[in-house]
Amino acid sequence: MVWLTAVLGLVILLLAGDALVKGAVNLALRIGIPALIVSLTVVAFGTSAPELLISIKAALDDVPGIALGNVVGSNTANVLLVLGIPALIAVMHTSEYDTRKSYLVMLAGTFVFIGLAFRGVFDWLSGLILLTILTVALIDAIRDARSHRKGAKAAALAAEDEEEVEGADPEMSGWKIALYLVLGLAGLPLGADLLVDSATEIAQRFGVSDTVIGLTLVAIGTSLPELATTVAAAIRRQADVALGNVIGSNMFNLLAIIGIASLIAPMEVDRGFLTFDLWVMLGASLLLIPFVFLRKDIGRTWGVILSALYVGYVVTVLI
Repeated sequence: MVWLTAVLGLVILLLAGDALVKGAVNLALRIGIPALIVSLTVVAFGTSAPELLISIKAALDDVPGIALGNVVGSNTANVLLVLGIPALIAVMHTSEYDTRKSYLVMLAGTFVFIGLAFRGVFDWLSGLILLTILTVALIDAIRDARSHRKGAKAAALAAEDEEEVEGADPEMSGWKIALYLVLGLAGLPLGADLLVDSATEIAQRFGVSDTVIGLTLVAIGTSLPELATTVAAAIRRQADVALGNVIGSNMFNLLAIIGIASLIAPMEVDRGFLTFDLWVMLGASLLLIPFVFLRKDIGRTWGVILSALYVGYVVTVLI
């Protein structure tokens, strides 16, 4: 029964997160917030809402292993699994997209995150540092995106941007926007509550730490939407933007989720993170260098390597 409750919590989280994104995006566009700002802020935060609620709930329940394991495990899964499995289906071409700047921000965030972890606790000071880096990165991204749009016709560009924003629907009625917001805001804490409580009970039953459950069950579960989206795109031969999506997701996981959760409740760092898991996450991040700077395609050989590395990591964590 506890496994069913965990799955139910995960499903509610994912559906509620999707509803919140749709409602918030269309509300923001309706009140006149530019599509560019919506894409870089509302969508980014909204798609990370399930992970954020899990980390906050786990921190408040004094199971920091789930909170930190969710983020560290998700970042590792994003690189090795979300890029690895789709690459087995179709080659992902990275040469058309310049992700160098966002990758360097993600890498800097990773090093800062690891440095803060060696303090032994993520507290309000850690949260402020991480959120400051995120704020600077967002302001810089907005400035860059605006500069790229100069010289284009404003009206046509705005319409094009609005169509590209995830969850945008210019025809959506006001009552439907309100419904999506209510479902999202009500469902997220409910799903997080069910998943964290179930994950904690599973850890106790099987005699493993909450950190292990966070790194595996919770992390894989919250990475499923990105994996499903990328696999579907690979089948349609449209997964070339997956690398940029993974870099952005990992940056938000480290800076926004742990940053906000640290302000709400302090989280002690398990010794295992310092000796193994953080370095695996860093190693996975460094594996992206040839794709980011040398513009190498992510082909089937790399798909096999990345997927095998992830399987090996999970087996090592569980043993």
